[in-house]
Amino acid sequence: MNFFSPIGRLFLRFIEDAGGIFLFFWQSLIFTFTPPLRFRLFLKHMEFIGVRSWLVVALTALFSGMVTAYQVHHALVKFGGQSVLGGVVALTLTRELGPVLSAIMVVARAGSAISAEIGSMRITEQIDALKIMAVNPIQYLVTPRLWAAMIVVPLLTAMADLIGIAGGYLIGVLVLGIDHGIFVARMQDMVELIDIMSGIYKSIFFGAFLVTVCCYKGYFAKGGAEGVGRATTEAVVISSVGILISDYVLTTLFF
Repeated sequence: MNFFSPIGRLFLRFIEDAGGIFLFFWQSLIFTFTPPLRFRLFLKHMEFIGVRSWLVVALTALFSGMVTAYQVHHALVKFGGQSVLGGVVALTLTRELGPVLSAIMVVARAGSAISAEIGSMRITEQIDALKIMAVNPIQYLVTPRLWAAMIVVPLLTAMADLIGIAGGYLIGVLVLGIDHGIFVARMQDMVELIDIMSGIYKSIFFGAFLVTVCCYKGYFAKGGAEGVGRATTEAVVISSVGILISDYVLTTLFF
């Protein structure tokens, strides 16, 4: 029985967190339509989550596209199929690498900061002060961030797709010597609109998921400064692992 007790506690904690995160997300959506509409906060969080994350997302996408081109070309040469390199790189980026890497980079840069900020507000009783001033803390702290992420993460994903394909083009055409026309033609033949849109749909879900998890962990942080650090770590880990798991589930639904 002692062996199963820790497993049971972990399972119960997982169920509790999963239910709490879902209810937290649902409340955030409902408060979207409750006045006052905090449009200025929405723009502020769009700038923080999106504009300040573009560089790290761009660098990640660029080198991911370059590495993918190298690795795929090495495999295709064995079968004499290096002419399809452009299509394979574009499909890999638009379907998987673009949305997943963009979301994980946003978690690392913005999600951790969100969790730490809200956690600090909880520890210093600023959230309780908002309630005393008749300000709904979820509507004020979470809802603008939720919608900002659902808009800017797909935009970052689209940018990552373009930059990653450009990186693959540089390696494929300029370094590996593949003809420019063949590279572009195979990309046009193999990539369809559903491939691009599936990545965009994934990124919308990833944006909502990562902000909900980071806000939830920060909102219910406890235990002083150590508790804020613990909540931030848990938020980053859960968001990153959840993005990878949900990517698999969404891929099976789309394809």
